[in-house]
Amino acid sequence: MTHNTPLSPRPLRHLSEAHRRVLTAAQLHAHGVTAAELTEQCRPDGPWRQLLPNVVLLHSGRPTSEERLHGALLYAAREVAPGVPAQPTTGSPHRPLYREAMITGLAALAVYGFSAATPAPPAERVDVLVPRSRRLRSTGYVRVLRTSALPAPRVVSGLPLAPVPRAVADAVADLTDAETVRRLLTEAVRGGHCEPAAVVRELTQAKLLNQPHVVDAVDSLVAEGRSIAEDRLYRMVGEYGLPDPVWNVDLRLPGGPHLGGLDAYWPDQAVAVELDTRAPRQDEDALWSEYARKREHLERLGITVVHITPKKLRDTMEQQAAVVRTALMASGDRDPAAYVVVLPR
Repeated sequence: MTHNTPLSPRPLRHLSEAHRRVLTAAQLHAHGVTAAELTEQCRPDGPWRQLLPNVVLLHSGRPTSEERLHGALLYAAREVAPGVPAQPTTGSPHRPLYREAMITGLAALAVYGFSAATPAPPAERVDVLVPRSRRLRSTGYVRVLRTSALPAPRVVSGLPLAPVPRAVADAVADLTDAETVRRLLTEAVRGGHCEPAAVVRELTQAKLLNQPHVVDAVDSLVAEGRSIAEDRLYRMVGEYGLPDPVWNVDLRLPGGPHLGGLDAYWPDQAVAVELDTRAPRQDEDALWSEYARKREHLERLGITVVHITPKKLRDTMEQQAAVVRTALMASGDRDPAAYVVVLPR
C-alpha cells in the first residue's frame, strides 16, 4: 500500500479525481474501510486527514480549491439513506450531484470565472446554500446559508452552484467596500451571466438595498444594463438588415402633450421599439401599468409599439428582429398613423 492509497477493496475509478481524494466516512465504509482503519489512517502523522466532520481527505497535504469545494458539498449534502450521503457516481444530467446543497457567494462566483471574486488566502470560506429545514451547522471553512426556496443549481465543472444572481447577493451581504460590490455587479451583467433585474431582485429579497454602498452599485448596474441592451439593439438592426430608424427620440402631438420616449422609431411605418428596462427596485405592477398606458396611447394614434426585454435581445435576437420586421411590413395594411413630432431625446 502506498502512502496515499485508500484502504478499499472496491475500485474508485467511477469517481472523478477530486471525488477519489475526498470522501465521507460513510462512503469509505461502503468501500470496505472500517472505523478502526479510518482512525488509524487519520492519525496526526497518518496519510489521510479529516477535512470536515465525517469528510476525509485521502492525502496528508494541503487540500486544493477543488477538494475544499467538494468537501464542503459532501458535508452539506442530504443523505440518500441514513449514513449514506448523496454521491455523484454517474454523469446523468437528471440526477443532482449533491442533494439539497450548492456552493454560493464568492466561492461560486470564482468557479463561474468572476475576476472580482477571487478570494484572498485569509478569506477561503466556502458558503453552502441549503434548505431552511436542514439541521446543519457551519463548521471549519464551511458556512451554511439557509433559504426557504432552494433555487435550481447550475452545474459547472461537476459542482452545483447557486445561480449567479443569488450567488452575487450572498457575496454582497458580507461586503462593505463599495468598489468591490460595484465590480461584482458589473461583471455579472457585462459578462453576460444575467440581467440587472435578476440581480436587483435577489438583493431586494436579501434586504440589502438599504445600504448606501449597495444602492450606489445598483444604480451603476442598471445604467450598465441599459447601455448593453442599447448596443444589442443597434447590432440587431445592422446584423438582420432592418432599415435604419431614428434613435432615442421623444414623440409629441403638434402643440400637444409629450407622448413618451422611444429607443428606436421608424416614422414612415409608424413602428417603435421600446426597451423594457424597468427599474427593478420600483413597484413592478405600477411600472407595467405606466408602460401599458403609454403603449395604448401610442397605438390609439396608429403607432405600433414593440416591447423588447434585454434578456430577449441577448437570447433570441433573431426572433426579435423578425418581430420588428413583421411590424414594419404590416404597416402598409394599417390606416395611416396620426402626425406626431419627433424630437431627439
